[in-house]
Formats: sequence, structure tokens, C-alpha cells
Amino acid sequence: MAQEKIGVVGAGLMGAEIALVFALAGHDVKLSDRSEELLAAARTRLSRVLDRGIPRGFFKPEDKVLALARIATSVALDPFADCDFVTEAVFEDEAVKADTYKNLDAICQPACIFASNTSTIPISTLASHVGEARRPNFIGTHYFSPASRMKLVEVIPAFDTAPETVETAMRLMREADKTPIRVKDVAGFAVNRMFLVFLNEAVRLVEDGVATPEDIDTACKLGLGHPMGPFELMDATTSKLVLQASEILFEAYGERFRPPALLKQRVRAGLVGGRGRKGWRT
Repeated sequence: MAQEKIGVVGAGLMGAEIALVFALAGHDVKLSDRSEELLAAARTRLSRVLDRGIPRGFFKPEDKVLALARIATSVALDPFADCDFVTEAVFEDEAVKADTYKNLDAICQPACIFASNTSTIPISTLASHVGEARRPNFIGTHYFSPASRMKLVEVIPAFDTAPETVETAMRLMREADKTPIRVKDVAGFAVNRMFLVFLNEAVRLVEDGVATPEDIDTACKLGLGHPMGPFELMDATTSKLVLQASEILFEAYGERFRPPALLKQRVRAGLVGGRGRKGWRT
């Protein structure tokens, strides 16, 4: 069977690594973002990911040349016209995602499957932004950071998703050495509904003066066996993203997801973390 042609829209932290996941599985991948500068930065970041992972046994030495050669970048979406499976990994905002889907829907072949890497927005809501004919080919595939190494992918069918689309998504995940689980289409899906309660409670511990961010990270790594502490993770993925996700789940489920005051205060102050910006520990 010929390898599917894969597209990924959004070359940020998640999108670039999702492109790498498929390239490592032998697919030709098209990666798009708003500017050539963002795409060049993504290729540099992926090269570093591979360089760091090869000595630790995560990747083989030959993976670097082969995988990067399979990823073609483009600012325009026109090259996605012959893709079989396109993953959207743009900013976690429904309006931004809606615009992306409308553009893709007009370009991609009718049989192309659209997959969203959204972490909180219901898939059926996002599927409403494509034509009715595309909706059976619309699904959620939620990866976890770093996508090149984390095994889990939540596969989330929307109301109109066809069984064949679910089967294709599950197969592609397994062929890419991921472990997919099927999850009902609800806000936050499964993992983030659990994890955002955890992150918000970690912030409340700091807010109440129970422990420092550094000590809570140590406690989670040594006491719970987590590879990263919650504040390390928020500094890597940004507290702004955590606040956005919490606000979406607060609207959906109520009080138990109310964002802590300290989290909102730090985001408004610009202490969000991410590359080159101050966070909880940087």
C-alpha cells in the first residue's frame, strides 16, 4: 500500500513535531505556516530534536537526513491539494482554526481527511467550519508534547465522522509508533480534563504559600514519577495556553475548572514562559 501524503498546518512546537512523526514513519509531509522565517525556525528546531534524541536512543542516526528530507515547507496551502491526511495544529482559537479549515476545504481533494490537534475545542464544533461533504472525513487527533516522543494520541470522532475515517486515523497513529485511544467528543477530551485540574491545583499551592514552583516540580517528579513538573511544563508550553484551556473548560463544566487568580495575574503581566520569556522558573 502506498504511503499517504500528509499535510500539517502550523509549524509551532506541536505542528513541527507532528510533521516529524509522520516523516519518521516514511510519509512525504508538507508543512505550512505564515512565514518563511517560522518555517526555517521549525526546521532548525527539528534538527535539534533529532540531534538530542539520537545519542539517547530515541532516533537512529540515519533518521535525521531521511526524515528532514521528507518534509517540504510552504507558506501557501496550494501544495496540500494532493494530500490524503491533513493535521491542523494552529493557534488554539476557534476563529483561527475556522479560517484554516475554510481555506483547506477549498483546496484539498474531497477524500482528504482533516484532523485537528486541538486540546480543548470539541471536534464537532470545528467540523462545522467545513462543508457537509467533508464532515465524514473530519476527526480529532490530539498529540502530547513532545509529539516526537510521547506515545499517546487521543482520537476523537465528531458527530458525523465516518467509521472509515476513524479506522484510517487509528491505523496511521499505530504505523507512526503511537498508541491511539478513542475518546468521546467533549470539551477537553479525556487527558486534559484530568490534567488541567492538576495544573490549576499546582498553581493554587503556590498561591497559598504551600510550596515553591521548584519544590512542587521536584515533588511531582520524585513522588509521582512525572518526567516534568507542572511548572516546568507550563514554562515550556506557556501559561497563556494553560489559561486559555482552563477558560474553555470553565465555560463548559463550571467551577472546578475556574482558573486561579495567580495564573491570570501572571499571564496579564506577560510572565507566560516560552522561548526567551520569563515564566515560573525562567
